[in-house]
Amino acid sequence: MALKASLIITGIAIGLLVLYGADVAASMGGEGGKSDGFLPLDDMQRGMGLGAPALLLPIIAFFISLKEPSKGLGGMIIIAGVLILIGGVAMVGTAAPEGTDRDPMASVAMLFAPGIFQIALGAIKIKKSSN
Repeated sequence: MALKASLIITGIAIGLLVLYGADVAASMGGEGGKSDGFLPLDDMQRGMGLGAPALLLPIIAFFISLKEPSKGLGGMIIIAGVLILIGGVAMVGTAAPEGTDRDPMASVAMLFAPGIFQIALGAIKIKKSSN
């Protein structure tokens, strides 16, 4: 049961990350505070509503199913981590919107560290499942 719940919440996290990325891609070139994406959210609302849960859910899923082997869950956690890293690279590689300051070191801490951590957890899950 714990494994099934972990798979579901990791799937939700991947869905949130894809939705986040799609909305950012749709809003590229938008002007002003609100994005021109398909969701009526500004950058902070998008980050808090979609990004934060997507960072936390795979980590929670790992610990919920800590004792249960699952290569599939490990792979899904790695996918979530890679999506976070892709978002971080895209964020660092694009210019900040007008009127906002973006600290590159904060971007590294907020995106790359959790992404790498999730990839490590996924690898641990797969390694434990192989034994």
